[in-house]
Amino acid sequence: MTVKEVRAWFLAWATVCIDEKQYISDLDNAIGDGDHGFNMAKAFNFYIEKTQQQEAVSLQDEFKSLAMILMSKVGGTAGPIYGSAFLTMSKSLVDVKVLDDELFVNLIEEGLESIQLRGKAQVGEKTLVDVWYPVVLALKEKTLTKERVDEFVNATIPLLATKGRASYLGERSIGHIDPGSYSSGLMFKTYLETKGND
Repeated sequence: MTVKEVRAWFLAWATVCIDEKQYISDLDNAIGDGDHGFNMAKAFNFYIEKTQQQEAVSLQDEFKSLAMILMSKVGGTAGPIYGSAFLTMSKSLVDVKVLDDELFVNLIEEGLESIQLRGKAQVGEKTLVDVWYPVVLALKEKTLTKERVDEFVNATIPLLATKGRASYLGERSIGHIDPGSYSSGLMFKTYLETKGND
């Protein structure tokens, strides 16, 4: 993927998150603050506005730009977690002109490590880690599809939340999709669509 293709991916993710902001916030309303979709949409509207004013310069700049917007514009824990993931990924893109499949896997794995470090989360705790982790494995096996991403997202439904605001609900957190996992699912599905692997 070139920098223009990466921007097309980020814009596709932005657009679908904006379109689905109510649904994502409804998911969050069930087990969280109820604002995840609206917060992501606010950040992505800002990102879209910025892309209309500035040309895509480099892969590193594109990842860093999105990271800083997510950190500053998304409230709650999602902003710092997503932002730190993309900031971590940007540091591996110095002088990189094209993002190939192998580098992409490495980037997502670095992003996952950043998310786990920042959120102190492990697999099975009903967080976006429950999507990022199996996505990394599927990318390594070259078996990632949009259907598999949906499976990973839906696999958060029966989980008991033990991190964040959702953990306050205890057993009542079971039976709901984790909203951060859903927004991450949209991220990976739009990546596959942009690459033409849908």
